[in-house]
Amino acid sequence: MAVSLLTRQVSDLCLGKPALKSLSISSTIGDALLALKRLGENFISIWNCDHHHYNLSAVDRGFKECQCVSKVCMVNIICFLCKEEHLSNPATALQTPLSVLIPKSPCLVRHLEPNASLLDAIDLIQEGAQNLVIPLESSSKTSSRKKLVQGTLSNISTLHNNNRQYCWLTQEDIIRYLLNSIGLFCPTAANPINSLDIIDTRNKMALHYDDPASSALPFISRSLEIQASVAIVDSDGKLVGEISPFTLNYCDEDVAAAIATLSAGDLLAYVDCGGPPEDLVQLVKKRLQERNLEQALELVEEYSSGASISTSYSSSSSDDEFGMGRSARWMGYSARVVRRSEAIVCYPWSSLVAVMIQALSRRVSYVWVVDDDGTLAGIVSFAGMMKVFRERSRTMGEGCLN
Repeated sequence: MAVSLLTRQVSDLCLGKPALKSLSISSTIGDALLALKRLGENFISIWNCDHHHYNLSAVDRGFKECQCVSKVCMVNIICFLCKEEHLSNPATALQTPLSVLIPKSPCLVRHLEPNASLLDAIDLIQEGAQNLVIPLESSSKTSSRKKLVQGTLSNISTLHNNNRQYCWLTQEDIIRYLLNSIGLFCPTAANPINSLDIIDTRNKMALHYDDPASSALPFISRSLEIQASVAIVDSDGKLVGEISPFTLNYCDEDVAAAIATLSAGDLLAYVDCGGPPEDLVQLVKKRLQERNLEQALELVEEYSSGASISTSYSSSSSDDEFGMGRSARWMGYSARVVRRSEAIVCYPWSSLVAVMIQALSRRVSYVWVVDDDGTLAGIVSFAGMMKVFRERSRTMGEGCLN
């Protein structure tokens, strides 16, 4: 039964999914920032073709094929703005071509046909894919909505070559699907994670509480790439919080100034629920003044005064892997009942199914592993969990042949 479950077509997981919003790679970083805020999305897909001319073939536009080449989120933009030369002139930095944010690795986003199996999808994720782009079944009922989206945001489209629409298939979608049939994988699902060899110690990225938050930037970029997080530990190596893409995706671009000026511990408080404390806002302003970063100072003052106007469309996607959509950020910090810098943890002896439930309940793709005394031991990711199910299905399949 478990083997047949994993041979299901990925189209089964795409039922009811919204069409993927997209930008052309020729857009600017400012275009992406505006799209993320207006659409209430955590990520927006980036394509190698210009959707202003979606009625033309990809060949006519100079491309072999119109394809999704990457995705961009608020974390990408924040990390970009954290650089000193960009903080000195954020407005100019936002006019930079979006292509500079596209990672060199082409495997983060992969295309997959709807008749591919769930095993095919898991294999691509094991190779490093975060999101799979799946064609949606065409429907005449959605044509009016297509026109509405294109008319409202002229540089954002859900249409691609041959008027096709696509959706994301995320790691969270697959884990949730497997959890719904977890009984088929017993007793493996009930085994402790330390017996399944999925506690990752190599990607245990950690920063001391008093370290400059800016020193976390390489870790933040890496955690976004592998869908993990940056641990904040005390002098004894005990986990006290985290700086995660999930957290930063709810922030505005002014948090780049906080990362550039605060300690890691202060940044935890700055991005926590309820908004940044006034004393930390004043500290950020003071340090920006000391470094003559006047335009970054103006940006912080704009947001701290409430002068910035953000458009709070409700999120059109329920399957973003880093949260419920940026609209939750505009609905108020009460949208989440836990502190946003509070890390979700488990123990080496926690069962696989328990860790799956923990991650899904918080809508994150990882869970920190700590020892009895709170010392950080490693991290468990969705990709690691899928590896267990993949190996289990292979074993069961071989058993059926013997």
